[in-house]
Amino acid sequence: MKLPAATTGAVLALALLVACGNKSDPSGGGDAAAVVDGGTFTMALSTDPGNLDPQSSAASALFTVTQLAYDSLLSVKSDDGEIRSGLATKWAVSGKTVTLTLADGINCADGTALKASDVAANVAYVGDPKNKSPFLGTFLPVGATAKADDAAGTVTLTLATPAPFVLNGLASLPIVCPNGLQDRKSLARTTAGTGPYQLTEAAPGDHYTYKIREGYTWGPNGATTATAGMPDTIVMKVIQNETTAANLLLSGGLNAATVIGPDADRLEKSGLFAAETTALIGEQWYNHAKGRAASDPAVRMALTQALDLAELQKVLTSGKGGPATTLATIGAVACPGDSVSKSLPTRNVEAAKAALQKANVPPLTFLYDNSRGSGMAAAAELAVQQWQAAGVKVTARGQAASTLTETIFSAGDWDIAWVPLNVNSPDGVVPFLSGPAAPNGTNFSGIHNAKYEATVAKATALSGKDSCATWLEAESAIVADADLVPFANSPVKTFGAKARFETPGQIVPTSIRMLAH
Repeated sequence: MKLPAATTGAVLALALLVACGNKSDPSGGGDAAAVVDGGTFTMALSTDPGNLDPQSSAASALFTVTQLAYDSLLSVKSDDGEIRSGLATKWAVSGKTVTLTLADGINCADGTALKASDVAANVAYVGDPKNKSPFLGTFLPVGATAKADDAAGTVTLTLATPAPFVLNGLASLPIVCPNGLQDRKSLARTTAGTGPYQLTEAAPGDHYTYKIREGYTWGPNGATTATAGMPDTIVMKVIQNETTAANLLLSGGLNAATVIGPDADRLEKSGLFAAETTALIGEQWYNHAKGRAASDPAVRMALTQALDLAELQKVLTSGKGGPATTLATIGAVACPGDSVSKSLPTRNVEAAKAALQKANVPPLTFLYDNSRGSGMAAAAELAVQQWQAAGVKVTARGQAASTLTETIFSAGDWDIAWVPLNVNSPDGVVPFLSGPAAPNGTNFSGIHNAKYEATVAKATALSGKDSCATWLEAESAIVADADLVPFANSPVKTFGAKARFETPGQIVPTSIRMLAH
């Protein structure tokens, strides 16, 4: 839940906005005999992360680099969803009270000890609507407050209302150290965290270099930087073209890159290592703002009915994906099920033609991420053809992830956008589907669905898994009204050369192991 960065305070994960996790084997599955200590691990980023303040954006590129320098209070085991330690080694939830006990000896990169009061200050910052952090309501429940006991090393969160998956959210909330809290502007190009790596060089648009921290012992589920095989240096290199990234992987110029388009075929055939996660990669949003054509529910329904979603899914995923099932897809999914397939409007081109003609729909602007390979471009072209066959002119505009994010969050010139939002618990999408519209809130599309909001209110009053059926009912309501159109899931593979790692959504830094070959 992970995406891509814009100048606005609240931004969306264009690829993956996730709750980060770890598996039981931190070695990443590599052959222990082949592990090589030190070295440099170079990974491709499909877009520049922009402002590096880890609490300013939920963009995928920023989420990826944030994992290197910042820790969260908890972690989530990716295969079964078990809550595990992070900065906190003990935790308990009782009604609207969450108590966390920090590990001993946590140090920030500048040598300052992290105190419970520093964690409380993070909660206060993210929890203040004036700061427009996209994590408010996503990873931190709205209205949550925190009190700290530095002597005991405990932080107590008091929630305004029950939150069934509050611990999952805290597993994705990066904690900023005191020097960063005191000088937020410095976080744009430096890091101030407790994480296993520290930023040493920032060259926006080209690369970001991180160095390992010695003495780090408080990682997810007890991970440390003393583990054999971890790289001394990590370079995150901005490479927007998937074909270029694939070529560099094969030639030895990269150790890792996420490739989801047709280039993935030749990488698979080459025998490269691949860490895989399932993600929602086809998700269609409409601009509900007053004065836009899609503010009319009849127009949104017609634009949806005009599409052959099954065919778009095949083209977008290069035949490797499947239909979307829920709005939360990153493992371990808190509420598995299917809230989508039976709720999606059925294709009806003739009904779409009639409704669009009646509404006298003007030419529309359709945005998509042009860094997502040829499959994305081909699917976008097909969608335009299908809309035009229904009698409406649509202009597709491929944009870099950061530009696309800025456009939709600034209430800019757009009518339709393909922006996949990925989380692992259904409460993570609530701020994007309700509440204040952009630029005043995270609800960039301006959605207002009364049934969804009422059902969400019921779901949040329930506990854990007992709330899942109600969450899925809420998701179905928003899909049935064509307020949001999720249409494609796909396995997302991050390929590795001379390295192994884990990617439950984003790469886990402490899982990286350098290999001799």
